[in-house]
Amino acid sequence: MKKYNIPFSPPDISEEEISEVVDTLKSGWITTGPKTKTFEKEIANYCHTEYAVCLNSATAALEMALRILGVGPGDEVITTAYTYTASASVVCHVGAKLVLVDTAKDSYEMDYAQLENAITEKTKVIIPVDLAGIICDYRRIYTIVEKKKHLFHPENEIQKKYGRIIVCADGAHAFGAEKGKQKCGEIADFTSFSFHAVKNLTTAEGGALTWKKQENVDGQKIYKKLMLMSLHGQSKDALSKTQLGAWEYDIVAPYYKCNMTDIMASIGLAQFRRYPSLLKRRREIIEFYNRHLDGLPIQVLPHYVADNKSSGHLYIIRINGKSREEMNEIIKKMAEQGVATNVHYKPLPCLSAYKNMGFDIKDYPNAAAMYENTMTLPLHTKLTDEDVAVVIDVFKECAGLS
Repeated sequence: MKKYNIPFSPPDISEEEISEVVDTLKSGWITTGPKTKTFEKEIANYCHTEYAVCLNSATAALEMALRILGVGPGDEVITTAYTYTASASVVCHVGAKLVLVDTAKDSYEMDYAQLENAITEKTKVIIPVDLAGIICDYRRIYTIVEKKKHLFHPENEIQKKYGRIIVCADGAHAFGAEKGKQKCGEIADFTSFSFHAVKNLTTAEGGALTWKKQENVDGQKIYKKLMLMSLHGQSKDALSKTQLGAWEYDIVAPYYKCNMTDIMASIGLAQFRRYPSLLKRRREIIEFYNRHLDGLPIQVLPHYVADNKSSGHLYIIRINGKSREEMNEIIKKMAEQGVATNVHYKPLPCLSAYKNMGFDIKDYPNAAAMYENTMTLPLHTKLTDEDVAVVIDVFKECAGLS
C-alpha cells in the first residue's frame, strides 16, 4: 500500500507573512497597535461596513456581540443543532437560555419553519451558521423576524433601537462569501469571523466582528464599547498609555481580555493581500472534486449556485446509504494511506455538554440523518491538482466506489 502525506488543513504561510511578522517584531510594538487597526479597516472596507473589531477568536467576537446587545439571564437565543460548540457556548457564557432547532431535511441549514415556531417573547437573538462558507437564507430569516416583531420585548436602549430580534451570524467559515452583491459581514446585523489556523484566512488564532448600519444605532459607539470590553474595561489602550506622560487611565467596568495582537494582525494583513488568489484556488479545487466525483452515489454541498458564492471553506460529502460506523471506517482507511479527512459536525445534542443541558438528538432527526453519513475531504490552498487526484482515488478505493 502506497503511503501519502496529505494533511487536512494546514495553514498556507508564505514569505510574505513571515516578512510582515518580522517587521512587527522589529517595530517594538507587538500587542494591539497600528497593524491591528489597519487590519480592522481592511476588513470593514472588504465587508462594506463602517467598522470591524479584531479580537482573539470568533467565539469572543460572537460573545461580545451578545454582550453589546445586553443579552443575559431570562433571554433566549436560537441557533442550529448542526454546528460547532462555539455557536452555542457563547449563549451559555452570557447566561441566556440556549434554544436549538433542527436542520431542514437533507440540509445543513436550520429549518426555517422550526425557527419561526421556536421564537417566543423571550427570544432576543438568532444565530444562523454559514456552514462551510455558504451564506444562509437571510431574506427568509428577516421575513420571520419581521413577522414575529410583535413578540419582541426590548430590555435596553440598543434593543429598543432595533425593535426586533437581532440576527448575529456565525460567519466563522464565510469570510469572503457573497450573496448577490453583498458580502458576508454586511448582511446580518452582526457577523463574527474566524481567523483560526485552519480557516481560509488565518492570523494563527483570531477573529473579527462586523455590524451593518442600523437606524439610530451609533456604530462608533459600538466600536468604542467593544474596545473597552475586549481590554479589561480600560479607558486607554496600551498604545495610548505609552505616549510620554500619558499613563493615567480608568477601568470603567470589570470587562474581558480578548484583544488581537499586532503579531496576529500582521499575519492577517499579508494573508489579506493574497486572499483573492486563495479564494480562486479554493474554487478550482472544489470544481476539480465536483468533476471527478460526479456520477458517484454521493451528495456534495453546492458552493457556487446562482447568486450564492461560497468562501469554499469545507468540502463536505455524504455517501448514500452509509452508516456512521461505515463512514468512520472509510476515514480510518484513508488515514492509513496518509490522507487526512474530518467530520463537520457532530450535532450539539450528541455532545456531553449539551446532553447534560437536556438536549436529545432524537429531537433533531434531520441533523442526526446528516451526521450519519457525512465526512469532509481535504480542501486547502497547499493542495496541488495531483494531491486532489490522490484524495479522490484513495476515497473511491476506501469507500468501495472505484
